[in-house]
Amino acid sequence: MHRAALAEVFLTEWTKAGPDSFTVSAQWPRSHSFYECENGLYDPLLLCETVRQTFPLLAHVAYDVPLGHQLSWSRFQYSVNMDAMGVELNPAELELHVTCSDIRFFRSIPASMSMHIEAVRGGALLAVADTHFGCHSPAVYRRLRAGRAGDFGAFLNAPAAPRPVERTTVNRHRLRDIVLSPTEQEQRWQLRVDTAHPVLFDHPVDHVPGMLLLESVRQVAHALRPFPAGAAPASMDATFKKYVEFDEPCWIETAPAAESAPTRDGRRTVRVNAFQGEELAFTATTEMVDTTP
Repeated sequence: MHRAALAEVFLTEWTKAGPDSFTVSAQWPRSHSFYECENGLYDPLLLCETVRQTFPLLAHVAYDVPLGHQLSWSRFQYSVNMDAMGVELNPAELELHVTCSDIRFFRSIPASMSMHIEAVRGGALLAVADTHFGCHSPAVYRRLRAGRAGDFGAFLNAPAAPRPVERTTVNRHRLRDIVLSPTEQEQRWQLRVDTAHPVLFDHPVDHVPGMLLLESVRQVAHALRPFPAGAAPASMDATFKKYVEFDEPCWIETAPAAESAPTRDGRRTVRVNAFQGEELAFTATTEMVDTTP
């Protein structure tokens, strides 16, 4: 699952359900140090991390992708049924029904694939997610990374994280969990990369993780409006354009027409872009919903 800490692994078992289809079981703790519960509900980004863990699991054990290969996100989208996200007296037990498609093979090993995931809890549909990612051999990954593959020196020597925005601005209780730093320009932030963070960086990597970018979208949404403390990213559609590096600032900006008018059920859409240098590295649209009782 590409996690060093066993406590951060949420998948418990998997079975093959048919050709290119699988059932993956997962368990969520009743509380988490980073994916915090609000208003008695699980954090939708906990779902994102759970789904993300299915990529290496199935790639390695179901499709025999060698452990030395690298997986890279290109597209990810999800939609959560917040009514099914309640924290109960016992840890949440989930079943992820995964269907793989668009599998492109190179020398009998997948080079890329898509996954459709339906997450079920207690017989109720909890979420739907779709993703596409690449599976790169060490040689291909070295070419893609242009000398940065396995460069943990960049990780170890990453610049100190810049000062964070105020905790109340992004609805975070701990300074270390804040991934935005203020700038002089309105609706523009520097991505705050703290390589000592025990969840976002539980092992050395050679680029900024995708989950940190997803978290930045949620925090921009809170900083932009701001939303009520109970607002949650009920859906997101993200595209990863390029790797975000440690040795150059990454700028998070709201896209034109960044915030939509609310829908009948109070949902608002926020659009976010991330730039490094002059290049667009990441773009996402999230739908925030107020979960305040």
